[in-house]
This record gives sequence, structure tokens and C-alpha cells, in this order.
Amino acid sequence: MDKRKVGNILGVTSILSVIISIIVFYAERGPNADIYFIIINFSILSIIGILFAILSWKMSKQLILLIVGLIGNVFVLAAAYLLLLAMGISEP
Repeated sequence: MDKRKVGNILGVTSILSVIISIIVFYAERGPNADIYFIIINFSILSIIGILFAILSWKMSKQLILLIVGLIGNVFVLAAAYLLLLAMGISEP
């Protein structure tokens, strides 16, 4: 495989981590949802997605994969941070 094809695969994988986070968010909801599992899942997937987006740009030099991957994963990481902040505020 050449570097461009590997870069494209990493870029798609970066976007896929955002999609998996959205699926987990809608699958794990309700009063019995483990919120800390969701926060950890969001954090890990978004950090991996950000790394894949940066590596994708380094290998394939396609700016669109970097932008879409970074924006999506930063949004998921911000949502995880806000969930963690809300859980910290609500604890007595």
C-alpha cells in the first residue's frame, strides 16, 4: 500500500470514531445508563480519532479529512468534558 491510500483509510477511521460515539450515545441512554462509561468511551474514541486525523493529513495531504475528523472529534471531546463537568456539579 502506498502512503496516500493508508492516509485515506486513517481519515475514514477518524470519521468513523465520531459515528461510533454517536451510536453509543443513543444506545446507552435512559435512567440506568452508566454515564462514566459514556464519558470514558467519548474521551478515548475522540483522542484516537484526533490522532488518526492528524496522521491521515501527514500521509495523504488531504485537508478535508483533517478538517472533518478534527471538528467531529473535538466536538465529541467537548461533549465528554461537559458531561464530566455536569457529573461533578451534581454530586453532593
